Amino acid sequence: QVQLVESGGDLAQPGGSLRLSCAASGTISSIDGLRMGWYRQAPGMERDYVAGITRGGRTTYADSVKGRFTISRDNAKNTLYLEMNSLKPEDTAVYYCHVYFMRDYWGKGTLVTVSS
Repeated sequence: QVQLVESGGDLAQPGGSLRLSCAASGTISSIDGLRMGWYRQAPGMERDYVAGITRGGRTTYADSVKGRFTISRDNAKNTLYLEMNSLKPEDTAVYYCHVYFMRDYWGKGTLVTVSS
């Protein structure tokens, strides 16, 4: 079993910044070697891919966040991050952390609200 706990969600103004964290624990000794990612789900919408990072550190992003969001990982802390800058109202959503380790694991999510 793998537990993922997201944090850092908050109310932010348009143009502002937030940093999300995802702490991993459980049967995995380290997130090193695992592909991890962030997804988000806006009210009434399906869950969408936001960003991913491979075991080698290669990153990919959805077009809607490219240039504004940065995904990173600290293997020593078993933590995944999402740095979000230049936030827009359309970034409002619950953000979920994901890892595949023999099966899919998801956190419970953290709410990001972008509004003035």
